[in-house]
Amino acid sequence: MNIFLVDDHPMTIEGYRNALLEAPFGLRNPIFTKASNCEEAYTTLLRRLSLNELFDVAIIDKGLLAYNVKSILSGSDIAFLIREKMPNCKIIMITAHTEVIIVYDIVKKVRPEGLIIKNDITPEKLQQAVMAIIGGEQYYSSMVKKCINEIWKKELMIEDYNRQILLYLSKGYKIKELESIIHLTTSTIQKRIIRMKKVFDVTDDTGLVKEAMKQGFI
Repeated sequence: MNIFLVDDHPMTIEGYRNALLEAPFGLRNPIFTKASNCEEAYTTLLRRLSLNELFDVAIIDKGLLAYNVKSILSGSDIAFLIREKMPNCKIIMITAHTEVIIVYDIVKKVRPEGLIIKNDITPEKLQQAVMAIIGGEQYYSSMVKKCINEIWKKELMIEDYNRQILLYLSKGYKIKELESIIHLTTSTIQKRIIRMKKVFDVTDDTGLVKEAMKQGFI
């Protein structure tokens, strides 16, 4: 079984490798290929494709050094590339993010078979995740499940535009600036903000951002 490990910390990759060499998964005699950034991951994928040597499982850190030449900006973009080039490869995303919106965005946009928050990882849980996804199941770590539950408590935040608006507001963008970024009219954006303020029980835009941060959404 061919396993692709992508993380910018060599010790982390070795930790994943050692965990997966233990029984029961280690009995499958996994073969590991490593990459430490988006450029290495990209060139490795192309090389393996040229040899028709496909990966069965990819474990990818979301926070990787970008490969700007190819507009591959994160581990999520590597996952998209694998989906396109090796559709039968099962993907586990690893992220240090615990913000509800960011975690939910990974679930919805990347749609990995597995998603684990770094603080949730143990050797046993990594084995559980890999065994689950190769068995056709999904695996979400406990913090991921908590984030998904939180966003469903505020169903308004399931909508992509609302999450984008809130993220941009938290980064200091003005409402008028968002029209050209997310391609909604200013009046539509304002209406969505009004609805979000009601959901978070605040009266102004600054309060919306503060309350969203307080509740762990951003």
